[in-house]
Amino acid sequence: MADPIDPEYAARIAAGLRELNIPDSYAPERQLALQPEAVELRVARVLKDGRELKLSPATATAWTALSGAAVRDSVTLLLISGFRSVAHQRQIVERKLAEGKSLAEILRVNAAPGYSEHHTGCAVDIGTPGCPPLSEEFERTAAFVWLTQRAGGFGFRLSYPRDNPHGVIYEPWHWFHWG
Repeated sequence: MADPIDPEYAARIAAGLRELNIPDSYAPERQLALQPEAVELRVARVLKDGRELKLSPATATAWTALSGAAVRDSVTLLLISGFRSVAHQRQIVERKLAEGKSLAEILRVNAAPGYSEHHTGCAVDIGTPGCPPLSEEFERTAAFVWLTQRAGGFGFRLSYPRDNPHGVIYEPWHWFHWG
């Protein structure tokens, strides 16, 4: 069973959602749970530009095992994204609003701050060479086929399948480590 969410954290998230004009009905209607923000993180990949992709320690260990098994099966999995703070998630929403995107459009591709699995350090966005990152095209790769067959054995599940109840687009690249 997951640890209970700190009421002060929940209140901060609720206040932040109101500031973004996200209705109180957002989470219940989309069947989304408030996600705790990870405290302990481990570097799982360093990008060419020097940015560090971090995961919870257990997820980093599972990711190493998962990606290593894929390599042994001649499949390359690339970690595209890991932990994302609530503050960073808010910046993403604010940037997209400033670009003129509607809130409804944004919330189909990005969870509201406080509700992203990336906050936990247990979510990974996965890519593979030759496929544009974060695209539905990933579904047609050997990497995706391999993940659908093997990821569960490493404690990973696809978070946003087609026609999911969360109002989020199909994301074949987004996987969550549940342990």
